[in-house]
Amino acid sequence: MRQRLTRTGYHRYWSHRSYSASKALQVFLALVGVGAGQGSITQWCRHHRAHHRYVDTSQDPYNVQKGFFHAHLGWIIFNHDSKFRNKVDINDLKADPIVNWQRKYYWQLTILMAYIVPTVIAGLFWGDWLGGFVLAGCVGTGGVQQVSFCINSFAHYFGTQPFQGAKSPRDSFITAFFTIGEGYHNFHHEFPIDYRNGVRWYDFDPTKWTIWFWSRIGLASNLRRFPANEIEKGRLQRRREVLDAEYNRVDWGMLADALPVMSWEEYQRQARTGCNLLVINGLVHDVSHFITEHPGGPKILASMIGDDATQLFEGGVYEHSNAARNLLSTLRIARVGSRVSNKPQRNDRGTVV
Repeated sequence: MRQRLTRTGYHRYWSHRSYSASKALQVFLALVGVGAGQGSITQWCRHHRAHHRYVDTSQDPYNVQKGFFHAHLGWIIFNHDSKFRNKVDINDLKADPIVNWQRKYYWQLTILMAYIVPTVIAGLFWGDWLGGFVLAGCVGTGGVQQVSFCINSFAHYFGTQPFQGAKSPRDSFITAFFTIGEGYHNFHHEFPIDYRNGVRWYDFDPTKWTIWFWSRIGLASNLRRFPANEIEKGRLQRRREVLDAEYNRVDWGMLADALPVMSWEEYQRQARTGCNLLVINGLVHDVSHFITEHPGGPKILASMIGDDATQLFEGGVYEHSNAARNLLSTLRIARVGSRVSNKPQRNDRGTVV
């Protein structure tokens, strides 16, 4: 609960202003955040805004490029703010009276909310004063901190990248489950002003439903959503990027325009000297390694060596399959300058050439 409320306040409200909160809700979130051992709002939000602006660079406070441990905990142990020269605008936080109040009484509020309040609640309701202090206070606060650290580490290490692949943030249901909804990090880094982290209705994101519920009872308003068209545009661009990368890993053969030019006479001369060459659509193909594997038998291809086999390939018996055309494109070796067919053919990506 403390983790979810901290992310609702420190993260989605103060860091990104993804919704508007009433004064009463702001005070409540400020108290819960400091009680979760997250530091002051000013410090937390400054680090987080720097993280978004400088992600994966030396100016990223929890730069995952320095390793998993650094992103998880090392940045607190080994780094100091003086090492960073990043510029982040926090003027809105400096002008916020509740933020200033929390910073002024930070240590008093931390002791009160992180240790005294859990101890008193456990003591009054269950008679377990020591358990309240040790488990709810010390262990509980430390546990919430570790869950928050997982967002800096696991969410940049494991999962998919459905919106952008140039930087480290990733989407993962498993990370979302263990961080109480903060695992759709690839989406969040692309669309940080959106009050949702899991944009689809079935994504595990209790925080977005908490904010939505507060909006229904008047505690929150102006819930910000990135335009659905732009979200879908980003998703499609990323899918195309992935598809292009897959295309580049496949041998499509040389493009027709890049092939050397061979005269018809030279083509026939080479065919007479034992080269298994045939012409289809004005392109010379070397079928030496395929002639014995031809599904129609080697005699069909052998009968066309040194000739123009365009009519046979394009429908003399039947129109060849897409797989046959793809294979044929890898057998190209030249263009016949004076015998180019007017029959359109597809290049390496299915485009008519």
